[in-house]
Amino acid sequence: MSTTAYEKQTAPAAPAARPAPVRLGRRRLGPGRPVPYGWAVGPLLLLALWAAGSALGLLDPRSLPAPWTIARTTADLLADGRLQSHLATSAQRALLGLLFGVAAGLVLAVLSGLSRVGEAVIDGPVQIKRAIPSLALIPLLILWFGIGETMKVVTIALGVLVPVYIHTHNGLRTIDSRYVELAETVRLSRLGFVRHVVLPGALPGFLLGMRFAVTAAWLALVVVEQVNATSGIGYMMELARTYGQTDIILVGLVVYGLLGLVSDALVRLVERRTQSWRRTLAG
Repeated sequence: MSTTAYEKQTAPAAPAARPAPVRLGRRRLGPGRPVPYGWAVGPLLLLALWAAGSALGLLDPRSLPAPWTIARTTADLLADGRLQSHLATSAQRALLGLLFGVAAGLVLAVLSGLSRVGEAVIDGPVQIKRAIPSLALIPLLILWFGIGETMKVVTIALGVLVPVYIHTHNGLRTIDSRYVELAETVRLSRLGFVRHVVLPGALPGFLLGMRFAVTAAWLALVVVEQVNATSGIGYMMELARTYGQTDIILVGLVVYGLLGLVSDALVRLVERRTQSWRRTLAG
């Protein structure tokens, strides 16, 4: 046997070629990309189910009129100007209550969040108010302010104050202490500290509180407008209840729902614009 043949027989076999590794796509753990007009998907789906149930006769029109009946009633209310008048009155009450409630909640949160003495004085009473529904205070507020517009605006303001205070105070207290130490190191003034540290740090909490506040304003408005009111969406609904006009009651509910949806969308828009630097799951 030749040397070359012997070497071929005794040479180790070449290792088998390894299969190419299968490259798997990166697994996405987040919620994914935002759905275009995703805020409208849920309401439109609810509307479609409502329309389907009415068309198939599954819903009693005396208890829940069809969407096209509500649309026709809305057109009639717009034609005679009643809906616009009641809506203007309701919007004025809600905006006044929201303005006073947000201002009071913000001032109290800053005083309590930046001072231990302020927290000792303010936080306890606000937590007590938090445990008492604003609507439970209506009998007492009627005794204090009567049954006019003042009582209604104060009730809305009290409902708005608590969420603004709670979330703004939490935003202030969760500011990283290293930023405070840095501000002291560079000798920032009190005004500079508030502008460059306090405001950016508390803004996310404040905007979250605003989302709860606008909802609380509309919820309180529903009730106070049924207490000796002569105008407003709630008054229109109460009058319709007296005469058994279910379609007008549903028009009022739809208006309240749309007002709440639009208000929340506006706050979320401000939140995205002012905090575009934050990388979160919201995208």
